[in-house]
Amino acid sequence: MLEQPISNEVALRIALAARLFPELSIREFIEILQSYTEDRIDEESLNRITVTQLKTALKQTYDMDGEEVGEDATSADIEALKKAVRILWGETGEGNQLPALEAYQEGDMPNSVRVAVASNNGEQLDGHFGSCLRYLIYQLSEQEMRLIDIRSALEADMNEDKNAFRVRLVKDCPVLYVTAIGGPAAGRVVQAGIYPMKKEQGGPAREMLAELQQALATSPPPWLAKILGVADGDRIKNYKALSY
Repeated sequence: MLEQPISNEVALRIALAARLFPELSIREFIEILQSYTEDRIDEESLNRITVTQLKTALKQTYDMDGEEVGEDATSADIEALKKAVRILWGETGEGNQLPALEAYQEGDMPNSVRVAVASNNGEQLDGHFGSCLRYLIYQLSEQEMRLIDIRSALEADMNEDKNAFRVRLVKDCPVLYVTAIGGPAAGRVVQAGIYPMKKEQGGPAREMLAELQQALATSPPPWLAKILGVADGDRIKNYKALSY
């Protein structure tokens, strides 16, 4: 188990590098890194990881394509190792850069709602609830939309109950956008008082949220009006339901 929280930047590097070795779980990949980082994983320690160290650790952990990752590793294996190390050093690619946060303090946006968006790349809604790399957290009002936080989901794979960990990550968000979510997970989300919105095609997060923003301004459905604290008598009964 990790002894310190992982920053969003470090979590991004680890998650992307781990994808190059699908035979390994996130937990196993982190344990490999810990053996070379003195159990403290941060940007500085990841910058010291070498291809030789990673190759040696993988050789001890599992066989790649049925053969040990040793001196006879194929060129494809070596390229994967090199790419993984570059990612750990911070070369995650333009499409995976984390978007900038916008300043926010409680009370800044009256009558607003907090929304979580399951994401893998940039400022996109493109994540499955149970496997996305992170959740983008927006504060949304009729007039304004701010990205106020980014929460890494990497440590979910280090917990026995992954769904419970992910629910805790977004427990302050009454609305959750995902491209997909399993039945049991959806049940946990709803029990936590979070309304899941499923958009299978995904897309730019702000475009998806613009639909919700429009509903805030015109005809919020009862579940959204309740979140906003609108009195029963003031709620519009006839509305076009948002997709779920």
